Amino acid sequence: MQGVDLHTHSNISDGTLSPELLVQAAVEKGIHTLALTDHDTMDGLKQAEFVAKAYPIRIISGVEISSQWSRPATKKSYGVHIIALNMQNHEPLQKLLEQQKKIRAERAQKICDLLTPLIGEDIYADVIVKVDGIADRITRTHIAKTLVEKKYVARPQQAFDKYIKEGKKAYVKFDGLGLAETIEVIHQSQGFAVLAHPTRYDLSATNVRYLIELFAEHGGDAIELPPSIEPLSTRQMVDRIIAEHDLKVSVGSDFHGDNMPWIRLGNIPKVKEGQVGIWESFV
Repeated sequence: MQGVDLHTHSNISDGTLSPELLVQAAVEKGIHTLALTDHDTMDGLKQAEFVAKAYPIRIISGVEISSQWSRPATKKSYGVHIIALNMQNHEPLQKLLEQQKKIRAERAQKICDLLTPLIGEDIYADVIVKVDGIADRITRTHIAKTLVEKKYVARPQQAFDKYIKEGKKAYVKFDGLGLAETIEVIHQSQGFAVLAHPTRYDLSATNVRYLIELFAEHGGDAIELPPSIEPLSTRQMVDRIIAEHDLKVSVGSDFHGDNMPWIRLGNIPKVKEGQVGIWESFV
């Protein structure tokens, strides 16, 4: 089932390749079905579709949406990413994304404001240069890279660990739409809702199970399979829950270019016998 990658990022969000270069790189890797899933924006889709006309590759409309969910027992809210794929009517989702962009821009400013007294410098002007002055494209990765360039940390991960991940002094929660509402809007747009990287939210196994159950309960369509670098026991757990809830599967590399050089475009996990790929449902 090689040739499919349904989770990638361009420099429209926190990747390093332009949509055009991403498509060309995908073709070189032998990918024939590619989804561009930038964070809370589909602004790179037309560029990807245009350049793809010259190659034997199909571009699937996509976006990775920042959402949230909670457990009634604890009332604690958790962030989660939902990938929307193959939308036939972009209008309902586009309205949601305009709200998400505003939240993203405001969050970036707040993070930089919190960083200022911690590092003794306002770096917002340096951060926004990285996104060509478009504030709603700023992610924490852009802020982390700026902190490296300013020599406040040695590596991007140190920026997260020291300042901007949950629990640190410059962390700001992304107050996005709830899980159920996100899935509903994706379906209104005649697309498929995929739970992205379910084992990468620093959740206990119990909470991973609960999250997938909640996703299924609200009509989610597919679960993104864990990468092969994760323990076999993790994959087996996810496979069992997928089977229990009769969910389809999705595969994606989560490619970001040079921002995450250890992740290779087209490097996707294998689908197990009996699992049904969400791409089989694409129009």
